[in-house]
Amino acid sequence: MTFETEQQMVANIKDYIIDNIPISQLTDQELEEKVEQVTEQHLGGQYVPIEQRVSIVEQVYSSIRGFGLLDAIISDDTITEVMINGPQNIFIEQGGHLFKLDKQFESQRRLEDIIQRIVGLAGREVNQANPICDTRLPDGSRVNVVLPPIALCGPTLTIRKFSKEPMTIAKLIRYGSITQEIADKLELLVRAKYNIFICGGTGSGKTTFLNALSNYIPKDERVITIEDSAELQIEGVENLVRLETRNANASGAGQITIRDLIKSSLRMRPERIVVGEVRGGEALDMLQAMNTGHDGSLSTGHANSTQDMLSRLETMVLQGADGLPLEAIRQQIASAVDIIIHLSRLRDKSRKTMEITEVVGYRNGQIELNPLYVFEEDENSTLYKVSGALRRTANQMVHRNKLIMTGIREEI
Repeated sequence: MTFETEQQMVANIKDYIIDNIPISQLTDQELEEKVEQVTEQHLGGQYVPIEQRVSIVEQVYSSIRGFGLLDAIISDDTITEVMINGPQNIFIEQGGHLFKLDKQFESQRRLEDIIQRIVGLAGREVNQANPICDTRLPDGSRVNVVLPPIALCGPTLTIRKFSKEPMTIAKLIRYGSITQEIADKLELLVRAKYNIFICGGTGSGKTTFLNALSNYIPKDERVITIEDSAELQIEGVENLVRLETRNANASGAGQITIRDLIKSSLRMRPERIVVGEVRGGEALDMLQAMNTGHDGSLSTGHANSTQDMLSRLETMVLQGADGLPLEAIRQQIASAVDIIIHLSRLRDKSRKTMEITEVVGYRNGQIELNPLYVFEEDENSTLYKVSGALRRTANQMVHRNKLIMTGIREEI
């Protein structure tokens, strides 16, 4: 049976079930059994491989109760990202490489129905008046939706798959992102409540690294996490409050921003504030929180280097406080941020920690940086494979006061 014939069969069976069976009165299991029966009737005596029969049943069932074609893609743990550019163009990321699937949605209307179901599950809205939406799937996967007329190629859906197992430092070591020695040093910095910023480009693993690092937070502390769509998996902390932003409704009311949540979190007696990503005016509130006794805060931001992260922070603070002198902004950043960790996705698609830098202070109109670890390629590197490691620089760590106050005597 060809792909086109299979899709036509799926559509016919689905139409028959919707027209002849009271699906709202059936449980999920009863509906699945009914789909199997009707599929057998429609196939009759013709030979169809068992894999294809199972596929037809799954597609019919998921088109009624699930996310249709997406169900099989989402359930595949080897797929890390899904990109849908209209009903006919589906791309996936697998093993760090992009592929186009030879599958498509039966119509634009069907894709729009699935998008509305996904968005509705998280209590959000997306329509022509509000055509852009960030949300998440029930398993925590990050979802971005853009509808026509903004998206010219049709409804556009991007899903960053959510790992079923929380990311740990041990996994980062296994993947070669960092070494055990550096992991031990990072644990000391987190325990000593250094304010840490993780930066990198799109897909460099910022949220993954933040998630792993956040599991070094002592289990007896009160932690507030603030995210656009909840992704962090902090294990073992009982006194944990998870906050998530909310989009405005169709009438433009009810929006809750990251900035609102940071302000609110300061009245919740936090010992740590973990912000999933800072990308706008909320940077000012985040820096002020770091500067007013909320040490040990963790966050991420988009930037191509540690120096670039400082420039981005300056720009973001200006969005939140237009007219603030640049000198005051730089002093605020220099006193708030202690450590910047830069991640990158390299030419061989591997994700590496490129630099761990200390923010020393503000002098002569500039923020001073003190690189502690820098990634260096070795002689085994080729055009297609990156080989190397983070090397300790000759620079001594300047601000050791937090380590000393925590009772840590080890050198970083």
